[in-house]
Amino acid sequence: MSNDFAPLEPHGPLRPLFEHVWTLTGSVQMMPLVRIPRTMTVLRRGDELVLINAVRVDDAALTELKALGRIAHVVRIGMHGMDDAWYVREQGATLWALPGVQHGRGLSTDEELRADHLPCGGLNLFVFELTKLPEGALLIDGDGGVLVTCDSVQNWVDTEGCSVLGGLVTRMMGFVKPAQIGPPWRKAQTPGGGSLEPDFRRLVDLDFKHLVGGHGVPLRDSARDRLQETLERTFA
Repeated sequence: MSNDFAPLEPHGPLRPLFEHVWTLTGSVQMMPLVRIPRTMTVLRRGDELVLINAVRVDDAALTELKALGRIAHVVRIGMHGMDDAWYVREQGATLWALPGVQHGRGLSTDEELRADHLPCGGLNLFVFELTKLPEGALLIDGDGGVLVTCDSVQNWVDTEGCSVLGGLVTRMMGFVKPAQIGPPWRKAQTPGGGSLEPDFRRLVDLDFKHLVGGHGVPLRDSARDRLQETLERTFA
C-alpha cells in the first residue's frame, strides 16, 4: 500500500554521467523548513539497472529509468534507505545491504554485500571498519574509476536544491566543500576516543578519478586529489 512508502519528494531529471552511469538529484525534508538535496546513482549492466542511494521518482522519470533497463537491484551502502521499500515492493528490485544493516518499513536484506558477492560485475566494495554503524562505498570500474559514497564523502559546490534555511544550515555546518567528509556523519560514526582516519586512508588509496556522493553533485576527474586534500585538512 502507498502508506508503506516514504512520500514522493521533489527531484530533478535523470542525467548521464558516463555511458552506463546516470545520476538523479532528489531531496529530503530533514526537519520543518530544512530541505536538502540527495543523489541517486544508476548503473546499467546488460539489461539490468543497479540503483545506489535510491530516490523514489515520479511517473515520467520512472518511464525514463525503465527505458534504460530493468530496475533489478537497489543497493544500500549507508543511511540512505527511505525509498528502498518503494523499489522493492512496487518495482520488484532485490535489496542489497551490508551485514548488520537494519531497514525500516518492514524490509529485510535480500542479499548481503560482500567483496565476492555483488549485484553485478564491474563493481568493487569498500567497507569502513571503524564506524559505529555499517557503511560502505562502491567503486565502478571503467571511465577512470567512479567512487560512489553515501554520507561519508559528499561533494557540495553550492546549496542548490536546499530550502533557504537548509542552505544556511548546510553552510554553517561546513558542507560546502569539494569531496568533504560529512560533518554530522563523522561525528555520529566516530567511536569515542577514536578516529576514522585509517578508514579514509584506505579509501583514498583506491584507484578512482570521479566521485558521486549521496549528497551534492558529481565530481569529475579530480576526485581522488580533492579527497586527499580533505584528509590532510581534516586529520592534520
